[in-house]
Amino acid sequence: QAQLVESGGGLVQAGGSLRLSCAASGSIFSIAVMAWYRQAPGKQRELVARIFSGGITNYADSVKGRFTISRDNAKNTMYLQMNSLKPEDTAVYYCKAEIWSADLAGRDYWGQGTQVTVSS
Repeated sequence: QAQLVESGGGLVQAGGSLRLSCAASGSIFSIAVMAWYRQAPGKQRELVARIFSGGITNYADSVKGRFTISRDNAKNTMYLQMNSLKPEDTAVYYCKAEIWSADLAGRDYWGQGTQVTVSS
């Protein structure tokens, strides 16, 4: 079993910045793709950005040029640097990771979520 723990959420004014972290721990042999999702009240959960083990990244159009996803494979940690935040970025942000154990069993894990609130 593995666990994901997010941190770094909070309240910020429009135009400000926040940095989210997602740390994986437990029985980990390797981590394939890692991703950030968000869910605003009354809306479906949506993909914000993802990063593959080799470093390739994808972003939602709504965050391109403002958010940067990265990961430190040695620390099993992923980050999301969020700049030029807008009120519409307000949501609970979740991290997700495809984690493989030593017995070659792989599955997706989700973090508990961290609230990001952007005031206008």
